[in-house]
This record gives sequence, C-alpha cells and structure tokens, in this order.
Amino acid sequence: MGRRRVIIIGAAGRDFHNFNTRYRSDESVEVVAFTAEQIPGIDGRTYPAALAGPLYPEGIPIFAEAELARLIDELEVEECSFAYSDIPYERVMHVAAIVQAAGASFNLLGPVDTQVESTKPVISVCAVRTGSGKSQTSRKIVETLMAKGLKVVAIRHPMPYGDLAAQKVQRFAEISDLEKHKCTIEEMEEYEPHIVRGNVIYAGVDYEAIVRAAENDPDGCDVIVWDGGNNDFSFYASDLTITVVDPHRPGHELRYYPGEVNLRMADVVVINKIDSADLAGIEEVRANIAAVNPAATVIDAASALRLDDPSIVDGKRVLVVEDGPTLTHGEMKIGAGVVAARKHGAVELVDPRPYLVGKLKETFETYPNIGSILPAMGYGEEQLRDLEATINATECDAVVIGTPIDLGRIVKIDKPSTRVFYDLQEIGKPDLDGVLDAFVTEQNLA
Repeated sequence: MGRRRVIIIGAAGRDFHNFNTRYRSDESVEVVAFTAEQIPGIDGRTYPAALAGPLYPEGIPIFAEAELARLIDELEVEECSFAYSDIPYERVMHVAAIVQAAGASFNLLGPVDTQVESTKPVISVCAVRTGSGKSQTSRKIVETLMAKGLKVVAIRHPMPYGDLAAQKVQRFAEISDLEKHKCTIEEMEEYEPHIVRGNVIYAGVDYEAIVRAAENDPDGCDVIVWDGGNNDFSFYASDLTITVVDPHRPGHELRYYPGEVNLRMADVVVINKIDSADLAGIEEVRANIAAVNPAATVIDAASALRLDDPSIVDGKRVLVVEDGPTLTHGEMKIGAGVVAARKHGAVELVDPRPYLVGKLKETFETYPNIGSILPAMGYGEEQLRDLEATINATECDAVVIGTPIDLGRIVKIDKPSTRVFYDLQEIGKPDLDGVLDAFVTEQNLA
C-alpha cells in the first residue's frame, strides 16, 4: 500500500508544528501540501526541505485555503488535518464539510500527538480568544518568578512569516535582535515587552529544537513559560496551565476552537478585564467556567491602563492604533487604546477608513467589522509603509498607540503621539503569587 496522502490546513504556525511532531518522520504518510489562511502572503511558498526532513527532499508546497477542494481532487488526498486557531465552531465544520464533500477524511490533532516534553518545569499561558490578555498575564508570571530568584525563559507561539529555514530557532534577548531576525510588527508586539523586562524569549518554527535551546540557554533556565498565541493550546506538556478568559466576549469561551480546549484543560482560569466589562458578561463567563471546569482555581483580574502622556489626548480628536490580530480574527471592537483615549478625555475617535492606503484597504475589506480603529498591521515592508502613510494621512490632532511596542521606533508619525501601557492586576485572592508559590514548592525550585 502507498503512503496516506494528507493536506494540513493551517496559517503558518500550528500547521508546521503538527507536521514536525506528528507527520515528519512517519513513513506511512505523505503530506502533499499545506494550505494557508489568516496571514497575508503565506500561500505560494514552500515549507523548506531543510525543515521538512529526508522524506521531503523537495519541501512541501503551500497553497491558499480557497483551493482546498481542488487540491484534494487533483492531489488524490485521503485526509486533511485542521491546524489553526481562534475559529468559531461553525467555521471549523464548514471546512470539514468541504473536505468530506471532496471525499477526504478530516481530523483535529490533540495534545498526545503534538505536545513536546521538556526537561524543565513548564507553565503554559493560553486563552479562549485572541486579545484576552495572555501576554500581560505571561509578563506578570515571568516578573513574579524572577522576583523569586528564578531564571525564566519564555517561548512564544510561532509567527514565522519570513525565511522559514532561517527562523528554525530564534532567540531574543536585546532590542537589536528584533531587527536581526527581521521581525514583523506582530512579532515585535509579543517579543519586545519580554526583552525590556529582562528575560529571554525564544520563537521560530521547530519547537522541539527551540525548547532544547531554551533548556540550555546561556543565561540559565529554571522554568519555561509558554506564551501562547491566538487561543491555541500549548505546544508543550505543561506542569501548570493558565487560561485567560474575556468577559467582553461572554460565551466565546464555549464557541471557539480550540479556546474551549484551553478552558477545560486549565488548572487556573484568569477572568481578565473585570474593571471594564459589564456585570452580566462577567457572571456569564464565571458560570461557564463552573460548568465545564469546576476544579479550576479562578483569579479575578483587571487590565490596568496608563497613558505615557495624557495631555496629548485630553480634548483632542485622536486616531487610535490597536494590536492588529485582536481586531482582525480576534473580532474585538475596542482595545486598550480606545479605553485609554476615552478615559483621558478624547473628544472624538477619528475614523481612519477614508485615509486608508494600500494593503490596509484589503485588511478592512477582509475584516469589515473592525470599524473606526486602525489595526497595526505590518507583516512586511509594504504593509509597514502603508501603515505609516495611513497614520500620517489621517486628519487628527494626535495618535494613541495601543500596541504593546514603541510603534514610533519603526514608523515615522508626524503628529503628537502617546503610548498605552497595560498590565495585569489581580483583584483579591486567589492570586498568581499564591499559585506560583505552590508551583515553585511542587517543582522543588525554592
């Protein structure tokens, strides 16, 4: 019998990891293609032979997901494996219907097939939706562990949009490493806050090679913190799983893949943004946690915001620039920038849509519900130039930057601008300090 022919349906992240862990060395399977969704410019490329291994000397082609039915037919595919995140259940099953109507089987690989074991204790920080507050939770965990005298290395969910072979294992310890690795805005948003706090963060494509490098980091490693992306579950078998939920989107914790997986697997659930959510949303989320994971420890938290210079906003017409993925496939209507602008007296949030340039027009066509906020899209040089041109063309008094990075460092903004900073702030008990004290004791790290 021939090798079983498989397509992996992905978005340049989980798909490559699932291939590496489940399929790369399986001689009974031939992965004939990847398909790509969500991330612009990924299709039309190849997963390189240097990463694909000896069974794939030519590498593996990547196509647009829109071609899936045709590919199943023309490549005589027997099975498709779905491998990306933050997708409503209805959409997952639409894709399954396309696959099965074309004659192939459909699967969703789970932790047993895809999680890598580490020699170090692992804390995984995941979420039920993009934009729930994973990154600020991860930063708080890293700061707390470092204050206990531990060497902490973070590993971030993949965002490999450039030269995949060159991105096999990436280490970020200084701001200059962002330029060295030719990071996109999305990557900078995740790596820079760790770097400025003094801990090392790894990312890339091959997550077994990455964790081995992290375990042997030259600065030392006592604990690994997995800083998840979207609402994906961890790539690593974890000693402590912390899941962040968002009461601004109540009910989503039970309606999006694989966010519900994270909720059900969690040892600890953090209800974030309690300071800005309405009571009904908070109570709905709390009830859903109790229904599906009553044993979890629940921590209440606020997303504490501050503006670098509130005087720039007070009484002004402002353009708000927010984290891109939170607005696009995260489907959030507001972010930290909007909350901060309103709190500090902005008289108007200026709509950027009349001023959009280039690729940003396509972003708003793909995600029409973004509304009057500008997502900080920057997957390549062209998008970066379009973002700069759109900001500078918008008729406003000032710019509020709600992304986690110093946007002014990479684009030239010709108007007064101010950054929003946001950190996790627990409310009452239990809190992360208590949870981490117990973890340190259980793992004999004291």
